[in-house]
Amino acid sequence: MIGDATTGSTTDAAGRDLAWYVDDLRRRGIHRVHVLAWRDLDDVDAGGSEIHADEVMWRWAELGLDVLHRTSFAEGLPHEADRNGYRVVRRGSRYSVFARTVAAEVSRRMGPYDALVEIWNGVPWFSPVWCRRPRLTVLHHVHGPMWDQMLPGPLGPLGRFVETRVAPPFYRRGLTITGAESSREELIEIGFRPERVVSVPYGVHARFRPGGERTSHPSVVAVGRLAPVKRFDRVIRAVIEARRTVPDLTLTIVGRGPLYDDLRRQIDSVGADAFVRLAGRIDDDELIGLYRSSWLVVSGSIAEGWGLSLTEGAGCGTPALATDIRGHRNSVLDGETGVLVEPDRLGAALAELLTDRSRLDRLAAGARRWGASLSWERSVLGLTAGLHAEVLRSQRAAN
Repeated sequence: MIGDATTGSTTDAAGRDLAWYVDDLRRRGIHRVHVLAWRDLDDVDAGGSEIHADEVMWRWAELGLDVLHRTSFAEGLPHEADRNGYRVVRRGSRYSVFARTVAAEVSRRMGPYDALVEIWNGVPWFSPVWCRRPRLTVLHHVHGPMWDQMLPGPLGPLGRFVETRVAPPFYRRGLTITGAESSREELIEIGFRPERVVSVPYGVHARFRPGGERTSHPSVVAVGRLAPVKRFDRVIRAVIEARRTVPDLTLTIVGRGPLYDDLRRQIDSVGADAFVRLAGRIDDDELIGLYRSSWLVVSGSIAEGWGLSLTEGAGCGTPALATDIRGHRNSVLDGETGVLVEPDRLGAALAELLTDRSRLDRLAAGARRWGASLSWERSVLGLTAGLHAEVLRSQRAAN
């Protein structure tokens, strides 16, 4: 695709833009689209997957599609709401939402629809079994080791078995969109057909752009849900290690989640409260300010589909230091926009980078170029082109 990420002018190789695809979908009878997801953007546990879904849905709604987003109930939020031009329905717990949603869709209690998008986030909706409309699957990554972090006892291996052995055969004929080439490779490894999996890179909102000045002292920021898979405890230990060489180093952790109290205890137990701050969930303006002022964005995750905080940081001109895992290999260009290391080298690498300003400057320049090349317009265009292709395929099969 070609286009300017800063202006939103994006077309595919044939010169078709997002409006063309949506108009043609409507000409072909696609007016109502249902999007199934585990959580929605306003959920306290929302993350990159929910941001991705919202970027797609509000653009579709703006161009005239009737979009219904079906997700689980979240405490403190209404069962139904309107957001950015599309409708949100939150019913069912984190676990019962799957059965309740499938029952509602099969019985048409949620109203008729012309196309379906299933966002498979760990637990599949098995839409190929019951959906008879054009459909598309969005699968950000295989959860792999995350299952043992998410579910207790034997449930973790069971979740992994369903994700990697039970579900894939049902999805092989349909089109699956993922955000990174490494995730595409992983899906192929568990049985997806190579020709039916397409990687469409995620975007960075234009508001994440360079500006302001770095802090006078070395500072790093880590952003994400405070969950076991993110390994913020590892980041804290890395900062403590690096402070032996860089004594004025500080860390800000942004996000909320179930491990907040554990991280608070870890910080208190080692007397790190003077240089580690748990900022909680903050607004975009404050987050952008942190990205811009920090010397590095750090991630200690054990599994990711991408690494949205790392590319948001890149958009602000801040390089990354992250664990060398599949998802990070697509969001960080190792040696150009940041550095990828084995988990046990985070502390040493942090000290090395923070004491080499010329190398940091080179990485920051690469991060600025990389961040500017990523746009949500391109990402949504690629996904919409995929849905369009599935509609054409379905209509050809019917004729």
